[in-house]
Amino acid sequence: MRGIRWAGLLALYVGAQVVALALAFPFKTAGLATTSNPNSPTTPLYFIAVIVIAPLAILWAARRSGGLAALRWIILIGIGASLDITVTATLALFTPTPFYLPPTGAGAVFDLSVPLGAMVSVGLFLTLLMEPQWYVVDAAGFIAGGSLIALLGISFGILPVFILLGALAVYDAIAVYRTKHMISLADVVTDLKLPILMVMPGSRGFDYTRSGSLESQRAQPVEEREALFMGLGDVVIPGTLVVSAFVWLPPTVIFPGVGANLLAAVGALVGSLVGYAFLMSRVLKGNAQAGLPFLNGGAIAGYVIAYLLLYHSLTLGLSLSL
Repeated sequence: MRGIRWAGLLALYVGAQVVALALAFPFKTAGLATTSNPNSPTTPLYFIAVIVIAPLAILWAARRSGGLAALRWIILIGIGASLDITVTATLALFTPTPFYLPPTGAGAVFDLSVPLGAMVSVGLFLTLLMEPQWYVVDAAGFIAGGSLIALLGISFGILPVFILLGALAVYDAIAVYRTKHMISLADVVTDLKLPILMVMPGSRGFDYTRSGSLESQRAQPVEEREALFMGLGDVVIPGTLVVSAFVWLPPTVIFPGVGANLLAAVGALVGSLVGYAFLMSRVLKGNAQAGLPFLNGGAIAGYVIAYLLLYHSLTLGLSLSL
């Protein structure tokens, strides 16, 4: 099982992109986009600022007495709330249309997706709180990741996504190879046992709740390490380009039932998978790696190649709107 840990992470990675593609247009129709101007080059700047500041805030809190416990509660509550919103929105696609409860004059509406979404999110919240095994962490991360990719993809056009991916690839490289604070963050997050890292164990009996720190695992030979880890951001950020291409590019018909927008999205996904292969070849040598330079770079390259082949234009689907 140790030899296929990378394949398990790959399945989570690809699965989250597929879920995001399935949710993209229903989320867009439901009005869940977080921006009113998806083509503004400034729209990703707030998101970039949060990603840069949040790790520093987490590391600061972790060094304070009682900070780690308080931090775990804060992040857990945030994860539970976001899961409730996204799971409810997803379930609303499949549950019956909301209806008025009698007497209709009271204006009380029953929406089955609301209690079902609350049950799922509360269940995951309690399980993460009491018994955060690796498969629970991965399940919560998978759901949150797929939903977040869809939300970002429908909120950012191609140009903002290029800015987002490029800036975060540079930041990730600096944070891992130069300042190394992202490595310290990974150690803290592993101790928190929260779905900010995707976990793939090397044996069936792996107990994530009792596993050693990431730092102690890095000290061991690669073949003896308990698990492989991938940051949830490494799944979400490159996937944003996949969904953005699907949503915002013209759906020119290439084959019956297949639009150029979908093929461009697949091109971005395939490109990120090439980046994933290079990333894993380095990770399996034993050193911590910045994932976004490989994944984002591959996604952008795959998108550019697919766009040129499909649309025969150098504009790359980039449009500016201030």
